[in-house]
Amino acid sequence: MQVRTSLPTNKESCVLALGNFDGVHLGHRRLLEHGLGQAVRLGVGLCVLIFEPHPLKVLFPERKIKLLSTTQERLLYLEEIGVQTVYLLPFTQEMANTSPEEFVEKILLPLGVVHVVVGFNYSFGAQGKGTPELIQELGCEHGFGVSVLQAQMIDGRVISSSSIRKALLQGDIQLASSLLGRPPCLSGTVVHGEKRGRQLGYPTANILHSDDVLVPKRGVYAVWAYLDGRRVAGMMNIGMKPTFHDLHRIIVEVHFFDYDGDLYDREIMVYIEERLRDECKFNGVNELLIQLNKDKVQAECVLRETFM
Repeated sequence: MQVRTSLPTNKESCVLALGNFDGVHLGHRRLLEHGLGQAVRLGVGLCVLIFEPHPLKVLFPERKIKLLSTTQERLLYLEEIGVQTVYLLPFTQEMANTSPEEFVEKILLPLGVVHVVVGFNYSFGAQGKGTPELIQELGCEHGFGVSVLQAQMIDGRVISSSSIRKALLQGDIQLASSLLGRPPCLSGTVVHGEKRGRQLGYPTANILHSDDVLVPKRGVYAVWAYLDGRRVAGMMNIGMKPTFHDLHRIIVEVHFFDYDGDLYDREIMVYIEERLRDECKFNGVNELLIQLNKDKVQAECVLRETFM
């Protein structure tokens, strides 16, 4: 898959999917699968246009929006689906002031679009005045087709990035997974921590994640990751270490059950299968160790089924 950060000098016909695709959840996947079908029908590739940073971060910086996935994660998911090219274009104030008509003429037409795929709530152009209905009108004017996909549902629930964020903040991993179509993921660089876990017999990989990414509700989780080409089970703590600190920033640390390699400075992706319990403050190290042993047994039980 190609990733381009500017418009092509020589346009090549394509089907173009428009959206931010945060999390690349099941709703996004159905839209992209429709786009793939159109691409096959028309004999062209499927491309995706994403603005970076997220437009809402430029338009409403005070909202402090947390995303479901990093840019790199989105690119990996899009490649898995079969996207040929991702245009990762900068979203600036100038872009925000572009009219819907200019957006089509200056962005979409130079990309060589022969068909556009959008969701029912997609907006574009200055002040979000561009609607799916307008892009259909402009498509007729400029000679490209437009597909508008309606809200996608699962078990009577609308699939949306906002509903997944809400589920993760409530610690509802099962709901988030069902809407994503896969376990939620948290990625980052492994950095040095206090090394207290190593002293307790539970060495942890401390993950420095992007400030832009949403972190699930504090607590202990059953997780796994691909390390050195194999899937390794573990348990993750998201919290403030209340047993050892009265006040501490929220940290993310993972203990892997069957791995003793050096992970420092490596980027890892941790997949979350189930929330085991709330974060607790224990009366000393011995009480903490008893609970950690219980957590490990429970996590292994959860992950045993996942690994089968």
